[in-house]
Amino acid sequence: MARVLIAGESWITQSTHIKGVDSFVTSSYVEGVAPLRTALTSRGHEVVHLPAHLVPSDFPEDRAGLEAYDVVVLSDIGANSVQLAPSVFDGARPGADRLAALRDWVDAGGGLLMVGGYLSFTGFEAKAAYRNTVLHEVLPVDLLPEDDRVELPAGARGRVTADHPALGGVNGEWPRLLGYNRVRPRPATEVLATIGDDPLVAVGTYGEGRSAVFTSDCSPHWAPPEFCEQWPGYADVFGGLIDWLAA
Repeated sequence: MARVLIAGESWITQSTHIKGVDSFVTSSYVEGVAPLRTALTSRGHEVVHLPAHLVPSDFPEDRAGLEAYDVVVLSDIGANSVQLAPSVFDGARPGADRLAALRDWVDAGGGLLMVGGYLSFTGFEAKAAYRNTVLHEVLPVDLLPEDDRVELPAGARGRVTADHPALGGVNGEWPRLLGYNRVRPRPATEVLATIGDDPLVAVGTYGEGRSAVFTSDCSPHWAPPEFCEQWPGYADVFGGLIDWLAA
């Protein structure tokens, strides 16, 4: 059993309703973590979810805080949210470099998984911005300097390219995915699955630790229900990644 911290995978939506000359605003809070959390807990892993709005204040500040976990998953949460604690951004006071702490924790034996989304890797309008941080060196892939999203409204299927325990033994045809973040493999990277000509699942090592990427999403919209709710291979892939990262 691994202890897993999932940071991100939630959002707050604010809508303006305009009816003639009158208007009003409504807000809603949504979590997209359910498919991933369910898949991991079904395999016996202990999962802690840190919603996106709590990441700036509550993400572990140092290696000691990260030692409570075997694997950290960053999913649809940009570098700014991890780096800029309220004391730094609002109070203009020096604070902990939490991405450097995460890098050092992986170097000492931790496991890191980044899952794709509009605020993963480089992201929508390059706002995820991990390419400009120390965490870039930990990932098994190189990130693009520009918006890296590839939208696939007609869908495309992942294709397994290597026999590796991190895929959890998944076999057969994958359901269609509706998009992903484009990345480039590094020389020592093992690309386990592709989508089009790009990496979908890739793994590597960093110091004593391990890192992996799943460049599409773990929940809608890039991961439609056929992929994240109905396909048995979903739990195999993500369970296999966590098992391998926690080793």
